Amino acid sequence: MRALIIYESMYGNTHAIAGAIARGLEPGNEVTVVPVAEATPELLDGADLVVAGGPTHAHGMSRPSTRKSAVDQARKHDGQPALDGDAEGPGLRDWFGSLGRMKGTAAAFDTRLAGPAMFTGSAAKGIAKLLERHGFTLIAEAESFLVTTDNKLRPGEDDRAQQWGQALAAKVPVTQVRP
Repeated sequence: MRALIIYESMYGNTHAIAGAIARGLEPGNEVTVVPVAEATPELLDGADLVVAGGPTHAHGMSRPSTRKSAVDQARKHDGQPALDGDAEGPGLRDWFGSLGRMKGTAAAFDTRLAGPAMFTGSAAKGIAKLLERHGFTLIAEAESFLVTTDNKLRPGEDDRAQQWGQALAAKVPVTQVRP
């Protein structure tokens, strides 16, 4: 199977979760992890599974204004929390705006504060809807991985993301698994 994990990350948490999901998918599979700015049509072409994820901002997917605010926040506080290397690039919302009709299987994830999604919001739900709108078939419910109020992954989330990756690999239709 060829899997592509596309992430948007401001402070590195979503990037770390994308890597953990990749570790879960990797045994016996070809897995590529890229920031959203590098998610080209050529990479998407032929992928058996596309996994897309981003941080939850203002109860949903980030917008240019919320990404700018996150960058400003880090700069205002002497680089704390530290910005991910691709934080100032485009977000998933921008990417979906340029994406044509696709086909294949997909899954969505986000990072967000702990608490009921009705209070914290969830970018994963919006990402999942946009994946479907662009022609992908979802093989799993949108998944959230939790961060603390001081912007660190909660203990165990890395392991949980790896397990989710393993579960995704098991759900890819057999007809799509390459020899």
